[in-house]
Amino acid sequence: MAQWQGSGASTADRLRTGAAWLAELIAEGRRRTVVLEDGVGEARGGIRNVDVLERNLQAVREALTEIPAGEPTVTIGGDCAVDLAPVEAALSVFGDRLALVWLDAHADLNSPESSPSGAFHGMVLRALIGDGPEGLRPMRSISADRVVLAGARALDPGERDLVEQRGIRHLGVEQLTRPGPLLSSVRATGAEAVYVHIDLDVLDPQVFAAVGTPEPGGLEIEHLLAAVRALTEEFTLAGIALTEYERTEDPGREETVLRRIVNGLFGSGRS
Repeated sequence: MAQWQGSGASTADRLRTGAAWLAELIAEGRRRTVVLEDGVGEARGGIRNVDVLERNLQAVREALTEIPAGEPTVTIGGDCAVDLAPVEAALSVFGDRLALVWLDAHADLNSPESSPSGAFHGMVLRALIGDGPEGLRPMRSISADRVVLAGARALDPGERDLVEQRGIRHLGVEQLTRPGPLLSSVRATGAEAVYVHIDLDVLDPQVFAAVGTPEPGGLEIEHLLAAVRALTEEFTLAGIALTEYERTEDPGREETVLRRIVNGLFGSGRS
Protein backbone atom coordinates (compact mmCIF):
# COMPACT_ATOMS: atom_id res chain seq x y z
CA MET A 1 0.00 0.00 0.00
CA ALA A 2 2.06 2.85 -1.37
CA GLN A 3 0.36 5.61 0.58
CA TRP A 4 2.41 8.74 1.20
CA GLN A 5 -0.23 11.32 2.09
CA GLY A 6 -0.18 10.45 5.81
CA SER A 7 3.48 11.37 6.13
CA GLY A 8 4.77 14.75 7.23
CA ALA A 9 8.24 14.27 5.74
CA SER A 10 9.39 16.51 2.89
CA THR A 11 10.56 13.36 1.10
CA ALA A 12 7.27 11.48 1.53
CA ASP A 13 6.91 10.84 -2.20
CA ARG A 14 9.73 8.28 -1.84
CA LEU A 15 7.33 6.06 0.09
CA ARG A 16 5.68 5.05 -3.17
CA THR A 17 8.79 3.48 -4.68
CA GLY A 18 9.85 2.15 -1.29
CA ALA A 19 6.61 0.27 -0.82
CA ALA A 20 6.67 -1.09 -4.37
CA TRP A 21 10.23 -2.41 -4.03
CA LEU A 22 9.68 -3.87 -0.58
CA ALA A 23 6.53 -5.66 -1.72
CA GLU A 24 8.54 -7.41 -4.43
CA LEU A 25 10.26 -9.39 -1.67
CA ILE A 26 6.96 -11.14 -0.96
CA ALA A 27 6.00 -14.05 -3.19
CA GLU A 28 3.97 -12.86 -6.18
CA GLY A 29 1.24 -15.40 -5.68
CA ARG A 30 0.65 -14.18 -2.15
CA ARG A 31 0.91 -10.48 -2.90
CA ARG A 32 -1.81 -7.99 -3.65
CA THR A 33 -1.29 -4.33 -4.47
CA VAL A 34 -4.07 -2.11 -3.16
CA VAL A 35 -4.69 0.71 -5.63
CA LEU A 36 -4.76 3.97 -3.71
CA GLU A 37 -5.10 7.59 -4.72
CA ASP A 38 -1.82 9.24 -5.54
CA GLY A 39 -2.65 12.93 -5.42
CA VAL A 40 -2.63 15.66 -2.80
CA GLY A 41 -5.81 16.13 -0.80
CA GLU A 42 -7.36 18.85 1.29
CA ALA A 43 -6.58 19.78 4.87
CA ARG A 44 -9.49 19.57 7.28
CA GLY A 45 -9.78 19.44 11.05
CA GLY A 46 -6.05 19.69 11.58
CA ILE A 47 -5.18 16.77 9.24
CA ARG A 48 -3.41 17.12 5.91
CA ASN A 49 -4.72 15.24 2.85
CA VAL A 50 -7.63 14.01 4.93
CA ASP A 51 -10.07 13.34 2.10
CA VAL A 52 -7.55 11.19 0.23
CA LEU A 53 -6.69 9.30 3.42
CA GLU A 54 -10.37 8.58 4.04
CA ARG A 55 -10.85 7.15 0.57
CA ASN A 56 -7.64 5.15 0.82
CA LEU A 57 -8.83 3.69 4.11
CA GLN A 58 -11.99 2.43 2.44
CA ALA A 59 -9.95 0.85 -0.37
CA VAL A 60 -7.79 -1.01 2.14
CA ARG A 61 -10.85 -2.20 4.04
CA GLU A 62 -12.35 -3.58 0.85
CA ALA A 63 -9.12 -5.39 -0.01
CA LEU A 64 -8.97 -6.99 3.41
CA THR A 65 -12.45 -8.51 3.01
CA GLU A 66 -10.94 -10.85 0.38
CA ILE A 67 -8.52 -12.38 2.90
CA PRO A 68 -9.88 -15.34 4.90
CA ALA A 69 -10.72 -14.31 8.47
CA GLY A 70 -7.95 -15.19 10.89
CA GLU A 71 -5.23 -15.52 8.26
CA PRO A 72 -2.26 -13.36 9.26
CA THR A 73 -1.54 -10.49 6.90
CA VAL A 74 1.71 -8.81 5.94
CA THR A 75 1.12 -5.12 5.32
CA ILE A 76 3.71 -3.24 3.26
CA GLY A 77 3.61 0.56 3.48
CA GLY A 78 3.74 3.39 2.74
CA ASP A 79 3.30 5.56 5.77
CA CYS A 80 2.25 4.18 9.16
CA ALA A 81 -1.37 5.15 8.60
CA VAL A 82 -1.83 2.20 6.21
CA ASP A 83 -1.95 -0.01 9.30
CA LEU A 84 -5.27 1.29 10.63
CA ALA A 85 -7.45 -1.12 8.64
CA PRO A 86 -5.23 -4.22 9.11
CA VAL A 87 -5.19 -3.76 12.89
CA GLU A 88 -8.93 -3.15 12.79
CA ALA A 89 -9.35 -6.44 10.88
CA ALA A 90 -7.22 -8.32 13.40
CA LEU A 91 -9.39 -6.94 16.20
CA SER A 92 -12.51 -8.22 14.44
CA VAL A 93 -11.06 -11.74 14.71
CA PHE A 94 -9.30 -11.72 18.07
CA GLY A 95 -11.06 -8.95 20.00
CA ASP A 96 -9.79 -8.58 23.54
CA ARG A 97 -7.37 -11.47 22.97
CA LEU A 98 -5.19 -9.23 20.77
CA ALA A 99 -2.18 -7.16 21.81
CA LEU A 100 -0.64 -4.53 19.57
CA VAL A 101 3.15 -4.12 19.60
CA TRP A 102 4.06 -0.77 18.02
CA LEU A 103 7.75 -0.77 17.08
CA ASP A 104 8.46 2.82 16.12
CA ALA A 105 10.85 5.65 16.93
CA HIS A 106 7.75 7.81 17.48
CA ALA A 107 4.63 7.22 19.52
CA ASP A 108 2.11 8.19 16.80
CA LEU A 109 -0.18 9.31 19.62
CA ASN A 110 -0.89 12.89 18.61
CA SER A 111 -4.35 14.26 17.99
CA PRO A 112 -5.25 16.78 15.29
CA GLU A 113 -5.10 19.43 18.00
CA SER A 114 -1.70 18.42 19.37
CA SER A 115 0.06 17.46 16.14
CA PRO A 116 2.79 19.91 15.12
CA SER A 117 2.61 18.77 11.49
CA GLY A 118 -0.98 17.72 10.76
CA ALA A 119 0.39 14.43 9.41
CA PHE A 120 -1.90 11.51 10.18
CA HIS A 121 0.93 8.97 10.45
CA GLY A 122 1.70 10.67 13.77
CA MET A 123 -1.90 10.14 14.95
CA VAL A 124 -2.71 6.60 13.81
CA LEU A 125 -1.98 4.79 17.08
CA ARG A 126 -4.13 7.31 18.93
CA ALA A 127 -6.91 6.58 16.47
CA LEU A 128 -6.50 2.85 17.10
CA ILE A 129 -7.00 3.32 20.85
CA GLY A 130 -10.28 5.10 20.25
CA ASP A 131 -9.41 8.76 19.78
CA GLY A 132 -9.57 8.95 16.02
CA PRO A 133 -11.11 11.77 13.99
CA GLU A 134 -14.34 11.10 12.15
CA GLY A 135 -13.59 9.44 8.83
CA LEU A 136 -10.30 8.01 10.06
CA ARG A 137 -11.67 6.16 13.06
CA PRO A 138 -11.38 2.37 13.32
CA MET A 139 -14.60 0.38 13.39
CA ARG A 140 -13.21 -1.32 16.48
CA SER A 141 -10.56 0.18 18.74
CA ILE A 142 -8.04 -1.52 20.99
CA SER A 143 -7.77 -0.80 24.70
CA ALA A 144 -4.68 1.26 25.51
CA ASP A 145 -3.62 -1.28 28.12
CA ARG A 146 -3.21 -3.87 25.37
CA VAL A 147 -0.72 -1.70 23.47
CA VAL A 148 3.03 -2.04 23.88
CA LEU A 149 4.96 0.93 22.52
CA ALA A 150 8.44 -0.37 21.78
CA GLY A 151 11.57 1.51 20.79
CA ALA A 152 9.93 4.95 20.79
CA ARG A 153 12.41 7.68 21.70
CA ALA A 154 11.01 10.87 20.15
CA LEU A 155 7.74 11.61 21.92
CA ASP A 156 6.01 14.98 21.98
CA PRO A 157 5.06 16.26 25.47
CA GLY A 158 1.38 15.49 24.94
CA GLU A 159 2.22 11.97 23.85
CA ARG A 160 4.27 11.38 26.99
CA ASP A 161 1.33 12.54 29.09
CA LEU A 162 -1.05 10.25 27.21
CA VAL A 163 1.22 7.22 27.68
CA GLU A 164 1.08 7.79 31.42
CA GLN A 165 -2.61 8.67 31.60
CA ARG A 166 -3.82 5.73 29.51
CA GLY A 167 -1.47 3.13 30.98
CA ILE A 168 0.32 2.35 27.71
CA ARG A 169 3.29 0.08 28.26
CA HIS A 170 6.44 1.73 26.89
CA LEU A 171 9.74 -0.06 26.39
CA GLY A 172 12.86 1.86 25.48
CA VAL A 173 15.50 0.68 23.05
CA GLU A 174 17.73 -0.65 25.81
CA GLN A 175 14.88 -2.89 27.02
CA LEU A 176 14.65 -4.49 23.57
CA THR A 177 18.21 -5.78 23.44
CA ARG A 178 16.79 -9.03 24.82
CA PRO A 179 13.28 -10.43 24.32
CA GLY A 180 12.36 -10.87 27.99
CA PRO A 181 10.94 -7.40 28.77
CA LEU A 182 8.86 -7.34 25.59
CA LEU A 183 7.43 -10.80 26.21
CA SER A 184 6.62 -9.86 29.80
CA SER A 185 4.83 -6.71 28.65
CA VAL A 186 2.70 -8.61 26.14
CA ARG A 187 1.93 -11.35 28.65
CA ALA A 188 0.74 -8.66 31.06
CA THR A 189 -1.95 -7.62 28.58
CA GLY A 190 -3.50 -11.09 28.85
CA ALA A 191 -3.45 -11.43 25.07
CA GLU A 192 -3.24 -14.67 23.12
CA ALA A 193 -2.46 -13.08 19.74
CA VAL A 194 -0.24 -10.20 18.69
CA TYR A 195 -0.19 -7.75 15.84
CA VAL A 196 3.28 -6.32 15.16
CA HIS A 197 3.67 -2.88 13.59
CA ILE A 198 7.19 -2.00 12.42
CA ASP A 199 8.07 1.52 11.38
CA LEU A 200 11.57 1.14 9.98
CA ASP A 201 12.68 4.28 11.81
CA VAL A 202 12.75 2.13 14.95
CA LEU A 203 16.17 1.08 13.63
CA ASP A 204 19.22 3.19 14.36
CA PRO A 205 19.99 5.55 11.43
CA GLN A 206 23.52 4.19 11.28
CA VAL A 207 21.92 0.86 10.39
CA PHE A 208 19.06 2.12 8.23
CA ALA A 209 18.38 5.76 7.42
CA ALA A 210 16.00 5.53 4.41
CA VAL A 211 13.05 6.90 6.38
CA GLY A 212 11.46 10.33 6.58
CA THR A 213 12.20 11.07 10.22
CA PRO A 214 15.27 9.14 11.43
CA GLU A 215 16.01 9.30 15.14
CA PRO A 216 19.38 8.44 16.74
CA GLY A 217 19.75 5.71 19.33
CA GLY A 218 17.62 3.08 17.66
CA LEU A 219 17.56 -0.70 17.43
CA GLU A 220 20.05 -2.99 15.76
CA ILE A 221 18.66 -5.41 13.17
CA GLU A 222 19.36 -8.50 15.26
CA HIS A 223 17.42 -7.06 18.20
CA LEU A 224 14.42 -6.29 16.00
CA LEU A 225 14.39 -9.77 14.49
CA ALA A 226 14.89 -11.47 17.86
CA ALA A 227 11.97 -9.51 19.31
CA VAL A 228 9.59 -10.52 16.54
CA ARG A 229 10.72 -14.16 16.59
CA ALA A 230 10.18 -14.34 20.35
CA LEU A 231 6.68 -12.91 19.99
CA THR A 232 5.67 -15.33 17.25
CA GLU A 233 7.01 -18.31 19.17
CA GLU A 234 4.73 -17.56 22.13
CA PHE A 235 1.71 -15.79 20.63
CA THR A 236 -0.47 -16.30 17.58
CA LEU A 237 0.57 -13.81 14.93
CA ALA A 238 -2.46 -11.84 13.77
CA GLY A 239 -0.48 -9.72 11.33
CA ILE A 240 2.67 -7.72 10.79
CA ALA A 241 3.44 -4.45 9.01
CA LEU A 242 6.61 -2.96 7.52
CA THR A 243 6.22 0.76 6.93
CA GLU A 244 7.94 4.06 6.14
CA TYR A 245 10.63 2.89 3.69
CA GLU A 246 11.66 5.90 1.58
CA ARG A 247 13.69 4.50 -1.29
CA THR A 248 16.69 6.68 -2.13
CA GLU A 249 18.57 7.28 -5.38
CA ASP A 250 21.43 5.02 -4.28
CA PRO A 251 19.63 2.17 -2.49
CA GLY A 252 22.29 -0.54 -2.44
CA ARG A 253 22.97 -0.62 1.30
CA GLU A 254 19.32 -0.17 2.28
CA GLU A 255 18.30 -3.04 0.00
CA THR A 256 20.78 -5.31 1.77
CA VAL A 257 19.31 -4.37 5.15
CA LEU A 258 15.74 -4.88 3.99
CA ARG A 259 16.48 -8.26 2.45
CA ARG A 260 18.01 -9.31 5.75
CA ILE A 261 14.92 -8.15 7.64
CA VAL A 262 12.44 -9.82 5.29
CA ASN A 263 14.43 -13.05 5.26
CA GLY A 264 14.66 -12.94 9.04
CA LEU A 265 10.93 -12.43 9.41
CA PHE A 266 9.60 -14.67 6.66
CA GLY A 267 12.34 -17.13 5.80
CA SER A 268 13.21 -16.88 2.13
CA GLY A 269 10.97 -13.81 1.74
CA ARG A 270 9.47 -15.20 -1.47
CA SER A 271 7.90 -18.36 -0.04
